[in-house]
Amino acid sequence: MDVDEKNQVLTTNIWLQMSWTDHYLQWNMSEYPGVKTVRFPDGQIWKPDILLYNSADERFDATFHTNVLVNSSGHCQYLPPGIFKSSCYIDVRWFPFDVQQCKLKFGSWSYGGWSLDLQMQEADISGYIPNGEWDLVGIPGKRSEKFYECCKEPYPDVTFTVTIRRRTLYYGLNLLIPCVLISALALLVFLLPADSGEKISLGITVLLSLTVFMLLVAEIMPATSDSVPLIAQYFASTMIIVGLSVVVTVIVLQYHHHDPDGGKMPKWTRVILLNWCAWFLRMKRPGEDRVRPACQHKQRRCSLASVEMSAVAGPPAANGNLLYIGFRGLDGVHCA
Repeated sequence: MDVDEKNQVLTTNIWLQMSWTDHYLQWNMSEYPGVKTVRFPDGQIWKPDILLYNSADERFDATFHTNVLVNSSGHCQYLPPGIFKSSCYIDVRWFPFDVQQCKLKFGSWSYGGWSLDLQMQEADISGYIPNGEWDLVGIPGKRSEKFYECCKEPYPDVTFTVTIRRRTLYYGLNLLIPCVLISALALLVFLLPADSGEKISLGITVLLSLTVFMLLVAEIMPATSDSVPLIAQYFASTMIIVGLSVVVTVIVLQYHHHDPDGGKMPKWTRVILLNWCAWFLRMKRPGEDRVRPACQHKQRRCSLASVEMSAVAGPPAANGNLLYIGFRGLDGVHCA
């Protein structure tokens, strides 16, 4: 068993078992002693034209033509082996933890239900050879009938649903673990000092590594837009984040190596950094801390509890009756 996700084809090696009764091939064993069974080439007697309806093979009929085994009662048994290629819709959304269901629909190509009645037998998986990539969960079968506008009789078919589960060990070691480690390395870009000279190199290296793993996933998955694997979405999102981190690193290095005396900061930069960012970070903006002016020669009004009046001997003057008064307030000494 093999699954081609890119072309959405399931390849299986199956032995078909068909049996019917042909009354024209009966004989009396007393007249032919010792003849219990006869083998006929499949082209010499009648046999049902059972085909795989959803075949993806160029030959359409992929069975190997063997002999038909007939006994004296007219019971015919036909066991043709074949490698069948069937079309199967592959849903890769949960890759590599996905479970696929592929259908094998068998039926007669020219006989209706009134001429040929199909009866289903359970699939025998005792001879199944384990696959290294897929685990076989089960092959349940179902018989159904379909009516067409051209005919009144039903057309029966037997459909087997092959349920398989992907084994994740290979993809876990080769895709998932390296992806997680590379994504963790992207965080180290912000821990490197600006003078090391490796900030941009590390970011670009991580970006290229993610691109390589993205190409590996794209080669396995089918080129369809019906379902995108989650791992591909994860790679794309991580690449976008790493790309933005490289852009931010370039801006950081630009300001780090910029000469503070080399030029004047643009006005829009001052508005964004000193006004908007400062308000968002709850920091003091320029102009909020205003220093109160020193002692000025003007009158101030203050409370009586904080005022001390003291007579100060003034300098000698012509008018000896002049009194100097000093006021001491909470903000310091003010002159009046």
